[in-house]
Amino acid sequence: MRQTKVGGLMTDEVVSAIGSSSFRDVAKLLAVHDISGVPVVDAEDRVLGVVSESDLLARRELTADGLMTTPAITVHAEQTVADAARLMVRRGVERLPVVDEEERLVGIVTRRDLLRVFLRPDAEIRRRVREDVLADTMALPGDAVDVHVLDGVVTLGGRLPRRSQVPMVLKLTEQVDGVVAVVDRLSARVDDSRLAPSARTAHDMPW
Repeated sequence: MRQTKVGGLMTDEVVSAIGSSSFRDVAKLLAVHDISGVPVVDAEDRVLGVVSESDLLARRELTADGLMTTPAITVHAEQTVADAARLMVRRGVERLPVVDEEERLVGIVTRRDLLRVFLRPDAEIRRRVREDVLADTMALPGDAVDVHVLDGVVTLGGRLPRRSQVPMVLKLTEQVDGVVAVVDRLSARVDDSRLAPSARTAHDMPW
C-alpha cells in the first residue's frame, strides 16, 4: 500500500537556532518568520531540543540551550503521516523536527501540514480503500465489501471469506491517508479464528 511519508510533506527550508542563540535572537526568528517554534541544533545539525513561544514566555534564560525543551521529539522522513500525527497528539506538540538516518535535521512538519492529508476528499479515500486495501493487498473480489465514506469516516460492510481477514482489512483501512475512523460492519462465511496455528496450511492464511 502507498502511504504518504513525512518527507513528502515536510518543509525542507528549516529555520533553526544554535544553543548559544540569545533570547532576543530566538524571539526575532519566531517573529520574522511567523512561526511558533524552532529546533535547536548542534554543529553537526543534530537536534538538541525545541524552543517554542511558550518557552520564551515562561522563562527568561539568556540563550537557546537554556530555553529549549529537551529531549527533542523528532520524526524520521520515512515514517508515515499517521505515525507523525499520533506522535504529535501523544506528546502534545504542534511541530516535529524531521531527521535523517544520522539524526541530522532535514526538515520540519507541523499540524497544519498533516491536515492537508486528513482533508482528503471522501471519494478519493473510498477509491484508495477499494483499490489499495481490498483489491491489491487483500485480493478480494470487487463486490465483497461495501465501502462508504463520510467526512473521512469509513464504514465497511459485507461478508469476507474468513474471519481472520476482518482485523487485517480494518487495520489496513485505518492506515489509508485521510481516514479518520473505521466502522466495522463486516462478517465472514467461515470462522477460522479458533483454528490452531499448526492446523492451518498456507492456503488457509489470509494473504
